[in-house]
Amino acid sequence: MRIILLDVGNVLVSVNFMRFCRAVAVEPVAGADELFRKYCGGELKNQLETGWVAPLEYLAIIAGDPLSRVMSLQEIRQYWQDIFELLEGAVEAVSLLKESHSLWIMSDTDPLHFTFLLNNYPLLRSVDRYYLSFEQGKMKTTVDAFTSILQSSGRSADEFLLIDDKAVNCASASQAGIRSIQFQNWQDTLALL
Repeated sequence: MRIILLDVGNVLVSVNFMRFCRAVAVEPVAGADELFRKYCGGELKNQLETGWVAPLEYLAIIAGDPLSRVMSLQEIRQYWQDIFELLEGAVEAVSLLKESHSLWIMSDTDPLHFTFLLNNYPLLRSVDRYYLSFEQGKMKTTVDAFTSILQSSGRSADEFLLIDDKAVNCASASQAGIRSIQFQNWQDTLALL
């Protein structure tokens, strides 16, 4: 039985940060683009996703930005969390994979997103283990994220397979000796298995 490390964003669910940006921005076009640039990628977001910035502190920074409409942290939180939709074939694929593999979630995420995902997408509760960047302090772009899994699990690299949509994450896994499939869609991914 192989252990499959499943990414969440753009593997199990689609991620639409522009939905958040448009809902929060004073100016829904130019302002949304600027909010996206500032808060939906980059170093500050990486700090959130590795546990160095607390979620409410992060939302307060966004709330204090002149590009953001005046709204409560609760409203901003709801918009921040409501950016996901289940990908076609994900439920069926997870069910099929569970028949002959152990499934572990490995995701670069923050506590607000992960809590929302667990509460709204039961398929995430059906896996065996979670390796989350905000708990581990490591992003999948680094080899350390994968060597940490190997060390903590006591398993060898050839027992794992990563399914992830980002080439850089697949490259990091490869450097740790873990085979990967760069996800495009579930039909192609299942065919490669």
